Amino acid sequence: MSKRLAEVAKKVGVSEATVSRVLNGKPGVGEATRQQVLTALDVLGYERPTKLRGQRARLVGLVLPELQNPIFPAFADIMGGALAQNGYTPVLCTQTAGGVSEADYVDLLLQQQVSGVVFAGGLYTQAAANHAHYDKLREVALPTVLVSAPVEGMGFPTVSCDDWAATDMAVNHLVQLGHTRIGFAFGPSDHMPSRRKAEAAQKAMADAGLELPAEHMIRSLYSVEAGQASGARLIKAGVTAIVCASDPIALGVIRAARKAGLSVPGDLSVIGYDDSALMGSIEPPLTTVRQPIDLMGRMALELLLGQMTGVAGDVDEFLFEPELVVRSSTGPAPKTLRQASAAR
Repeated sequence: MSKRLAEVAKKVGVSEATVSRVLNGKPGVGEATRQQVLTALDVLGYERPTKLRGQRARLVGLVLPELQNPIFPAFADIMGGALAQNGYTPVLCTQTAGGVSEADYVDLLLQQQVSGVVFAGGLYTQAAANHAHYDKLREVALPTVLVSAPVEGMGFPTVSCDDWAATDMAVNHLVQLGHTRIGFAFGPSDHMPSRRKAEAAQKAMADAGLELPAEHMIRSLYSVEAGQASGARLIKAGVTAIVCASDPIALGVIRAARKAGLSVPGDLSVIGYDDSALMGSIEPPLTTVRQPIDLMGRMALELLLGQMTGVAGDVDEFLFEPELVVRSSTGPAPKTLRQASAAR
C-alpha cells in the first residue's frame, strides 16, 4: 500500500496523505485533485478501491493501426493535446504485426474503465475484418468516435476526409497537365476509403472522357514497399501519372520510377495523399492531397465530449474537404505521349 501511495503521490505531485484521503473517500480534497489521483491510479495500473470502480477514469483510448505512416502520429499529437486541455489523459494503443490486436486493446480499455475511445483507421474500415469487438463498446454505451470511412452499420459518429473530392482533385490536376494515361495505386479492395477513391477515380476519368483499363488500378497494402511494387506494374502498363492512396505509397512509386530510369515529373507525375510530415522536403517535393487533420481532430473531440456529457451522439459521417497541395512531383505529360494521343 505504501509503495502505491508513494508512486501515485509522485505522479500527481501531492502528498501521500492526500492520495490516502482520495482512496478512502475522505473529505478535504478538491475535485480536480481527486480526478488527478484517480487518473494516476489508472495510468500506473493499480486497481481502484471497490467503491470507486463504478466511476469511469478520465482516460481516453487512442487506437491507431500503425505509427510508420506519419499521418497517424500527427493525428495522435493533435488529439492528445486537445484531450489534455479538457482534463483527459490519452492512452495510445498502436497495433504491431504479431502484437496486441485491436480487439485486445478494446478489452484492456474497458477494464481500465476509460471515458471514451477514438479510433483512427481501424478494422471498421475493412469490410472483411472481424468487427465483434465493437459490439462490446455499444453494449456498455462507451463514447466512441471513428476517424475514416467505416463499413455500413457501425453505429458510431464518424469523421472522414472526403475521398471522392480528394480523388477528383488529383485527376483534374493531371488532366489539366495533359495526362491521359493515369494510373491509381490504392489500398485493398475491402478498405472503405480506397473503395471510395476507386469509385471516384472511375467517375472522374469517365467525366474527362478517358479510359481506365483494369491494369491501371492496383490494390495493395499501405507501405513504401507496396507502393514500389504497384508503381513498377503501373509503369510497365504505360501510365504517365499515378495517383496514390497515401504518401508512403507515393514514395514507393517514386522509388520504382527511379529504378526504371525515369524522372519525376519529367517522365512520370506522382500524387500522394495526406500531406504528412516532410513531404515538402523530399526530392522532388511531393504533390499531395492534404487531409485537414487539425479540423478533423477538433470535430472528433467535440463528438466524443458530447457523448460524455450526455448529449446524444450523431451517428452521421462528417466529411471534411481536402486540399490539393501542388509541388514538384507533377508536371506536363511527356510530349511524345501527348502527340501520340492527339494523333489517335
